[in-house]
Amino acid sequence: MDLVPLRSVPGAGLLPAPDQVVAAASNVAHKVLYGGVADLRPMPRTLIDDGTLREVYHYRPAGHVQEQGDPVLLVTPLAAPSSCYDLRRGCSLVEHFVTEGRPTYLVEYGEVSFRDRNLGMEHWIDEVVPTAIREVSKHAGDRPVHVIGWSLGGIFSMLTLADKRSGDLPVASLTVVGSPIDVALVPLLAPFRPLLNLFNGNGPITKGYQMLGGAPKPLVKWAFQLTAFQKLVTKPLALATHVDDREFLAQVEAVDAFTSNMIAYPGRTFGQLYHRFAKGNQLATGTFELDDRTIDLADIAVPVLVFGGAADGIAPVPAVHAVVPLLKGSPEVRFEVVPGGHLGMLTGRAARRTTWLAMDEWITQWSGGEQPTEAIGTSRKRRHSSAASRALSK
Repeated sequence: MDLVPLRSVPGAGLLPAPDQVVAAASNVAHKVLYGGVADLRPMPRTLIDDGTLREVYHYRPAGHVQEQGDPVLLVTPLAAPSSCYDLRRGCSLVEHFVTEGRPTYLVEYGEVSFRDRNLGMEHWIDEVVPTAIREVSKHAGDRPVHVIGWSLGGIFSMLTLADKRSGDLPVASLTVVGSPIDVALVPLLAPFRPLLNLFNGNGPITKGYQMLGGAPKPLVKWAFQLTAFQKLVTKPLALATHVDDREFLAQVEAVDAFTSNMIAYPGRTFGQLYHRFAKGNQLATGTFELDDRTIDLADIAVPVLVFGGAADGIAPVPAVHAVVPLLKGSPEVRFEVVPGGHLGMLTGRAARRTTWLAMDEWITQWSGGEQPTEAIGTSRKRRHSSAASRALSK
């Protein structure tokens, strides 16, 4: 007969069960001897293309698994490390795709510095995301790409596919995870909205990011932690009551590592996000003014899968669902509510049996049947050898 954890039994005594004592002792010993219980080794990958704040990676196939089918491209949001898709072994979307034999790619941006302060959203919408899509398609044997974007990565992906200047991109489908379109429906921002509108473009926030050249890493980390303030406060108690639960402890360690590696925002991009999204809520109408053109989400012509997290405070379900009626040009739009908060819905423990399975089904539905005549990565001259792979510790 299985023993039920003490914390789940109402009115149970204070003495833990024997198996809990053994598990707790093992976890503590592992923490002391090895620094933690989570396996934070990133999945092996090779750099296939790079440019200004653009690094495109191919994740190497697992063992004897043969890559087949259309590739997926994971679009990293600004300020977040790419470990959002590869959080830890056993709880990594990248690992899931790779072990299933799916050709898996990722675009990230590297470190943002003061010299990048003049880069605006145009850089990602006009250059980074479209180039990554084309390079992935070429590397995968000219197959169409399934684009997956989390948070701001989803917004950048939508704007890229809606922008007529991007041309005919080789995209099979788009998946958007936790991307708030109507920020008026984000309760977290409600108390601050009167302050945001108090100044006409000359407030302390505007002056601050202009002076600093963007939003620095410590500020980005603090803002992310603030969105989960209640969990931050109760974290010591949660760790103490789950000291025998290795999966719980490993997830906490992985999220801590993710949060510690936040990246800065370039100044102009931060300004656009602040004024047009946080203050102006421009995307709620379905259109976005960029330079001398208007981008309309109704021009997205590929199938779109949208995920909302049931416990997401940054992108609540109504704020994410607001995009569904705006995608008038898509042949199919599917909306799913899955367990978890902003990060948990993408790579939490429950995502393994909810979000990831829905993605598998969606990609299979919108994939072509023919296989490439050449192996992945052999359809063109490789620009970077495996020895040139970037460091994976960031």
